[in-house]
Amino acid sequence: MRRDVSQFNITRRQSMLALAATAGVAACGARSGRDLLGADSHPDGYPTVEAVREMGRLLDERSGGRLRIKMYAGGQLGSERDTLEITTFGGLDLNRVNLAPLNSIEPLTTIPALPFLFSSTAHMRMALDGPVGDRILASLEPHDLIGLCFYDSGERSFYNTRKPILTPDDMAGLKIRVPNSDLYVAMIRALGADATPMPLGEVYQALVQGVIDGAENNWPSFESGRHFEAAPFYSLTRHIIAPEVLVMSASRWRKLSDEDKTLVRQAARDSVPYMRGLWDARVAASREKILASGVAVNEVQDLGAFQQQMRPVWDRFVRTDLQKELVAEIEAMRPGT
Repeated sequence: MRRDVSQFNITRRQSMLALAATAGVAACGARSGRDLLGADSHPDGYPTVEAVREMGRLLDERSGGRLRIKMYAGGQLGSERDTLEITTFGGLDLNRVNLAPLNSIEPLTTIPALPFLFSSTAHMRMALDGPVGDRILASLEPHDLIGLCFYDSGERSFYNTRKPILTPDDMAGLKIRVPNSDLYVAMIRALGADATPMPLGEVYQALVQGVIDGAENNWPSFESGRHFEAAPFYSLTRHIIAPEVLVMSASRWRKLSDEDKTLVRQAARDSVPYMRGLWDARVAASREKILASGVAVNEVQDLGAFQQQMRPVWDRFVRTDLQKELVAEIEAMRPGT
């Protein structure tokens, strides 16, 4: 794999943490089985963290204790970009990551993040649970990663401090926080707003201080980050319904027997419905809390107007024949087509 080290910023402390954790797991494995070391930037209790723990429970049960997972949640081993690089060279075995840091190394991972590609969560799940999803996961192997499964990351919509967003014209001039992603920046600019990349942890203060006018995210993030306290307008554009990905270090994968590879793949797949159950319950609870708070939540009736603005974005990020083929397959699965 050709690595662009400028994409990652691994501190000495994070590297040492990963190496120490790996050594600890190896020592444990020498005594009582082969533990897999997993990392997640989300905190304990988050659906993706609990899904990987469920995967570990299934592996322990099905392998007779030979295969187990030890999770380091809450970003203990660094940011997603940090842990992804550590995973590629074998310092971590399992890693739950967002699509954004994968976009820079594999073009096919851009596809599920395209704005307005999926019409609903059900459409996203149907598309990525089948051959299209398998092809995207398989594209990671040349980059020293084994794609195991997709987890939900919710339906992202716009919220801001000023007004309801009903048409693209309402976006004009707004400063909107986005993740550090070229795709997200291009999307916001195409809608006539000012894209402001910023870490998620800084959004609440930036809203309060007026550094930004708004942001975009799913119901749980809007609620858990207390953003709804500062941004009283939530407009349901559902512009991105991108998943998150569970990957495994290819170097560790190659050390597994064929039988154990099958166990790992199946346990990962079986953890997906468990994660989705937790996620759906969390979305419902966050939605209820936000509605009770008095936030003005509005549906966007003319999504077609927003979709029309995305054509230049799609043209920029969907370039190869394979990308275009996968996009066409996903669009063909859209209900009503």
